[in-house]
Amino acid sequence: MGFKLKEFLKAQLSAFLGGMTDLAIYSFCYKVLSFSAPFSNAIAGSLGAIVNFLINRYWSFGNTSTSIGTQLWKFVIVVIGSISLKSAGLYFFVNMLGWHFLVSKLLVEVIVSLGFNFTLQKFWVFKK
Repeated sequence: MGFKLKEFLKAQLSAFLGGMTDLAIYSFCYKVLSFSAPFSNAIAGSLGAIVNFLINRYWSFGNTSTSIGTQLWKFVIVVIGSISLKSAGLYFFVNMLGWHFLVSKLLVEVIVSLGFNFTLQKFWVFKK
């Protein structure tokens, strides 16, 4: 159950790919569709999460012995928590402080991804 650097790096690459998907969709929703930052984040986070789940299950954590249903319901709980934390952070930085939407997004992503997502995915969702 210990920390493994290779697994951590794989998970970070997975998060990066999911994050790039998320960021592209977030930017499109916010700038092109004129959705609010928190709503754009909810849409983008949901789609980026699908990419992240698949990569993590099959490659990063390599746990296909646990049923996909078991992993999926846990992952959904983590994603809901993650999206909620990120949306609250975006509301604070964009709406309350007036920060740039992309600077806010990147800061919130790093904080929530490392402190919340990785920990719960490794030790709960994809635990072997």
